[in-house]
Amino acid sequence: MQAHNPALAPGFANVGYAQGNQVPYGYPEYAPGNFQVFLGFESNNKYEIKNTLGQRVYFAVEDTDCCTRNCCGPSRPFTIRIMDNLGREVITLQRPLRCSSCCFPCCLQEIEIQAPPGTPVGYVVQNWHPCLPKFTIQDERRMDVLKISGPCVVCSCCEDVNFEVKTLDEISTIGKISKQWTGFLKEAFTDADNFGVAFPMDLDVKMKAVMIGACFLIDFMFFERIGDNPQRTGVWQ
Repeated sequence: MQAHNPALAPGFANVGYAQGNQVPYGYPEYAPGNFQVFLGFESNNKYEIKNTLGQRVYFAVEDTDCCTRNCCGPSRPFTIRIMDNLGREVITLQRPLRCSSCCFPCCLQEIEIQAPPGTPVGYVVQNWHPCLPKFTIQDERRMDVLKISGPCVVCSCCEDVNFEVKTLDEISTIGKISKQWTGFLKEAFTDADNFGVAFPMDLDVKMKAVMIGACFLIDFMFFERIGDNPQRTGVWQ
């Protein structure tokens, strides 16, 4: 079990104490909100991050302006502030405006994870592939640590969608990020999604925070819906 590192932000070490090395997270029950439902405007997303016992360990809030949200849609740049239960910001996620289609390999997606805010601890970088969603998890020095590989068709129909966390040689699967199937009614009529993150047993606590950042990036890239627009089903879109 990871020991608390006093150099990290207060509350940050909670990432390392998830039972079974899993930290599922999900949207609160009020997302997307009446304003978005009835007027078609995209509002800031809000999230709860829970352990396997269902206890909230963090909550997160997207910080973007109205114009960015509604003009750029799921591809929008964002800052997400993750706070502990005392309201202290312990992790900051920053995503720049970039492309995500395999047709534009020179400017693919990435996200920076800071803990405490202002101190980068890692990055998640999209890798070019004609069919599969692929990402590299990097440390604060931009050194590759792990790989993430998703399915060719990203479609959550009656089953979970799994993005496998692999070793750098992509031979062994050591964890996963899952978009969890929540049932027909919730999937069809709400913008609320549930995800689960399974960590490698011996992963450094900083890299566990980076994996949570990867979960947010995957959510925005493939499962964020604006109005009546369908979600993406692959990197070719």
